[in-house]
Amino acid sequence: MRSSFESVLKDKNRLHLNGLIDDAREKAVQRVAFLLLDHFSMMAFTGAVDALVTANLMSTAPLYEILVVGSKDLVVSDLGISISVDCSLGDLDERQQSLILVCGGFRVALQAQQGIRTKLRSADSAGVTLGGLWNGSYFIAEAGLLDGYDCAFHPDGRAMMAELFPKVQLSKHSLVLDRNRIGCAGANSSLDMMLEFVKLEHGDSLVHAIEEVLSCDKTKETLDISALTLDNNLTLPQPLKLALELMHNNIEEPLTIDEIVAHVSMSRRQLERLFCRHVNVTPPRYYLELRLTHARQLLQQTNRSLADIAVASGFISISHFRRCFREFFDISPGRFRTGVHKTRGT
Repeated sequence: MRSSFESVLKDKNRLHLNGLIDDAREKAVQRVAFLLLDHFSMMAFTGAVDALVTANLMSTAPLYEILVVGSKDLVVSDLGISISVDCSLGDLDERQQSLILVCGGFRVALQAQQGIRTKLRSADSAGVTLGGLWNGSYFIAEAGLLDGYDCAFHPDGRAMMAELFPKVQLSKHSLVLDRNRIGCAGANSSLDMMLEFVKLEHGDSLVHAIEEVLSCDKTKETLDISALTLDNNLTLPQPLKLALELMHNNIEEPLTIDEIVAHVSMSRRQLERLFCRHVNVTPPRYYLELRLTHARQLLQQTNRSLADIAVASGFISISHFRRCFREFFDISPGRFRTGVHKTRGT
């Protein structure tokens, strides 16, 4: 049976695992419509779209079809940048959508619009999930479709929402997913909201893979001792953190596991237990996957020869490197590099 990644690094390499099989082919593509209002928040919009586009990249088959909707051909964002729409609000077949998101913003006029109200009510009757970015949920509430639901809303509009829609449950959280309603309170929370939406349908593994691409710089320090799930885990035992750092800092000339054990002052059996509990594999297995991840990055980002990359990744021979790379990525390192260059047009 073909080998592949087993540790948390699987998410880090998900896009490049040619043999990866998920359930995308078994599920219908979800159609997501973004209704852009005049002066909508560009950051909130792009954050939500980015999550879906990256999800498609990480999958063996498309998961989401994105449709941009507006009341005119070009809608001006809060940055003064115009976005062209795929269809007008009047032409939107709302009953064919999985999710409709109303994209608000700080300068969006919160005034009832008959066209939006009619579309949202029709979509709701068809079982479509409805959501709002920033203050976009106002229009869902105005259509009478948020009563009894939790609602995330920008702080500047919370008093207004409480006054106009007393049956809407205003949340203290920056994002909410409540049954078939979702929403976020501002620009920074739109990505996380959409990741939670993706997780409901496709699980943690896909979301972790998306976060490896989009969320690596959320903290003040950008670490790379492992996958993001380890970098951001403040509860990891100190000996495990030290072992991970030692592996990361000694890729070209790998340490033996006994050397690592000596540095972290615990038995080999104890270290194995920590790795299996937090990293999902044994220390030697993780170390190999880390070195292959390093090799994959060098193949993508540099023009170094395969022999140089093999040495830089701690392999004693180029034949051993080729064999391991093929086992884990289901493609030879040479063909992998050729594919990267074709994709980039270089």
